[in-house]
Amino acid sequence: MRVRIATTALGITAALLALPACSTSTSTKPDATARGGRPAIPDRTGAPLSSAALEARLLDPRDLGSGYLRKPEGPARHDDVAVLGCPALSQLGGDAATGGPLTFPYKAKAAFTYGGSSSEVSEELYSDSADKLSEGIGQIFDAMTDCPTYQVITGGTPIDVTSQTLPAPHDLGDERWSQLLTFSTAGQSTVVKQTAVRAGSLLLIVSGSPALVDRHLDKALAKATTER
Repeated sequence: MRVRIATTALGITAALLALPACSTSTSTKPDATARGGRPAIPDRTGAPLSSAALEARLLDPRDLGSGYLRKPEGPARHDDVAVLGCPALSQLGGDAATGGPLTFPYKAKAAFTYGGSSSEVSEELYSDSADKLSEGIGQIFDAMTDCPTYQVITGGTPIDVTSQTLPAPHDLGDERWSQLLTFSTAGQSTVVKQTAVRAGSLLLIVSGSPALVDRHLDKALAKATTER
């Protein structure tokens, strides 16, 4: 199956374009304690937040500390993408099959570079009803983690993908997912971690260099869930 997608920080193709040498992206699946863990905040299941409200809750360089620069948002790119060796992922069809833009109605995103190097961290916020967030993100991440290895072909370049589900922080939000993906092409590999947390009607996704994701996840959730 071949699809046209607009790349985002979450998408497989996005990571390919954002990081040097190979494709990188991460997806996650709820860990065993996802529903049993202590929520960091009350489960707010009220009206979704607008995109403007989400934008105000994103991290900025001042939150991250010295050495971080926000990446300007470039024009949307569209690439032919094929997913091979993962029927569960292919069956989703369209953008979802390759981690393209999520279809929730309200969204905001930001990406940062660190120390002038290739290290990056990105944040995405989505809002919808709690049930829709849980179902939508769960379907995509369940499919992506159903296959420990598969291949993505974008622009004629094959990228081998291996996935490893990680234990997500059990005391954050109402549901959580975390995974490490390794993308290999032309003899080079890139590893990206992604951790997602649903807190009521808000979904946070932090992805990028594993150390940066671990360093900034808590502060991203704290800012995202602070009433403004």
